[in-house]
Amino acid sequence: MAEQENATTQQPAAAPAADDNRGIQRLTLGVLGFCGFLLVWYLVADRYTPYTDQARVTGHIVPIVPRVSGNVVAVNVDVNSRVAAGDVLLRIDQSDFQIAVQQAEAKLEQVTQQLGGGMEELTVAQAALSQAITQRDYVQAQAARVFELEKRGVLPVTDGDKARAEIEKSRADVDSARARLQQVQQQIGDQDEDNAYLQEALAALEKARLDLARTELRSPGDGGVTSVNIAVGNYANAGQAIMTFISSDTVWIEAYMRENSLGNIKPGDPVDIALDMAPGRVFDGAVVSTGFAVDWKNAADAGQLQSVSSENSWLRDSQRFPVIIRFTDDSARGLLRGGGQADVVVYTSGNWITNSLAWLWMRFVSLMSYAY
Repeated sequence: MAEQENATTQQPAAAPAADDNRGIQRLTLGVLGFCGFLLVWYLVADRYTPYTDQARVTGHIVPIVPRVSGNVVAVNVDVNSRVAAGDVLLRIDQSDFQIAVQQAEAKLEQVTQQLGGGMEELTVAQAALSQAITQRDYVQAQAARVFELEKRGVLPVTDGDKARAEIEKSRADVDSARARLQQVQQQIGDQDEDNAYLQEALAALEKARLDLARTELRSPGDGGVTSVNIAVGNYANAGQAIMTFISSDTVWIEAYMRENSLGNIKPGDPVDIALDMAPGRVFDGAVVSTGFAVDWKNAADAGQLQSVSSENSWLRDSQRFPVIIRFTDDSARGLLRGGGQADVVVYTSGNWITNSLAWLWMRFVSLMSYAY
């Protein structure tokens, strides 16, 4: 009886142990199910909502290069200064260039006056030619009468010889007047805006004015400047960069996607962008293009052999290709800095399940930017 009582008292203790085992089994199944869900989600999301955290803010970087040389008299910006389109960044001494403009203006006036004097000379040459032709015609008419009288024996041969000499002289005078007219025409050229001398003078004046305008270096757009390597009193050399301009007007995202994530990405696909510089915010974008190729070979110089990297891992590293993404959200203006990091997800389909999960993930990633 005692043994039966002991067995009876020990039976209720086995029930909690069985419950614990069932709880562990449910937990294990739950973990395995969650891992399976993550695996399926990873495979599906990688095709229909590809995501990458290897993305950078990129924009136009323009070296500011003087087109003319001279002493710097004003520098209106410092390193990391914000500028607007048309702002004067730097000014070069204009004295020599103003003198060049004055000289070009004087040269143009001189050419204009010469063309005016040439017109008078041209008029004289044309009149001389007309007079020579008239005189030749008169001499030829008189000589014809002399020749007729000579033929009849009324006048001696000597008179006929004189008439012939007068004809030759009148013809020579016409040729000389015509040559003079052609010479004057060549000297003054065309009498309109196509005149070569006038065009040369106008071009010289335009060049002088352009060089004068180039003494002021202006911002090509909205953005900022950095690497300011010149100060007042320095000499600016034409063709040598003196500062760097970073545009804030034309900015895009360069996202490096895994090769097996590119299958469904096409231009125009909507994109969510989370910027590290703007935690808690997600910006809208759109796919512009996908890179065609990347450099993968370890090129060798002539006379050397290529180096081959050995990978011992079971899974090889996936190749990544650049995907260019533009911002469609104007609220991102002013927050973008070249080289800034970003997280990107591309919505390639209308599946609400994958899109919703990707939407939630991007908000979570954006909030996590506060911490890292």
